[in-house]
Amino acid sequence: MRLRLPAERPTEPPTGYKIAHPVLSHDGTRVRFTGVSLGGARPYGVVADAACVYGRRHWPPARLCDCGFHCVHERAAAEDLLCTAEHRSAVLLEVSVLGAYIRYERGFRYARQRVRTAAVGPCACGAPASALADAGWGRPGWRALTAVCAGCLRGRTSVTPAGFARLAGDGLRVVAGGGPAPVAAAVAASGSPAGPLAGPEGLGVPELVAEAALLQARLDWFQTQLARLGERGPGGTGHG
Repeated sequence: MRLRLPAERPTEPPTGYKIAHPVLSHDGTRVRFTGVSLGGARPYGVVADAACVYGRRHWPPARLCDCGFHCVHERAAAEDLLCTAEHRSAVLLEVSVLGAYIRYERGFRYARQRVRTAAVGPCACGAPASALADAGWGRPGWRALTAVCAGCLRGRTSVTPAGFARLAGDGLRVVAGGGPAPVAAAVAASGSPAGPLAGPEGLGVPELVAEAALLQARLDWFQTQLARLGERGPGGTGHG
């Protein structure tokens, strides 16, 4: 005889934590997240429904399958996953567990989720991140993004944390920090009330600082390229 746990009927959706890679569409108009393990080939939005990655005709989370979204109960457990080499460029997500779910000792497997917050770590050099830039890999139609500072950005395709939040919509907040002087970039979706000292398009001071740093980094990169072209001269042979 197998004993079943009592059915849960929470008054509010449970909260969970997971890690994922932010991705940008090839045309730069959409953003998503992609998982780090099972189902990683299928990017998902802020609000998304799970599907069986094995193509079986059942609704996740099926008890005899391991399909569905996965998350852990504790934030610290998700942060531990960011220590491994293959996950260093991932972001930490705080999610609301929606729909049917199965509770395990360390986390949930569930049918539907809403990503509430995405926490972006520092640049690989240790400085605070000011943008999410092309990481050099991706999925068909999607470029994976990684946190970079203004100095390491150069000419890579990128989006600021504020820009990522705007493209994602559905109330996503993106928080960027790390390094000796963290820069907070918590941004709600377009149309939400602007906070104190907000600038154009509802951006606050931290977001405007990040946008300015990104523009300055791009300007510095273009000036460097122009200087190199000038050194080569009209014939492109350079100084010998």
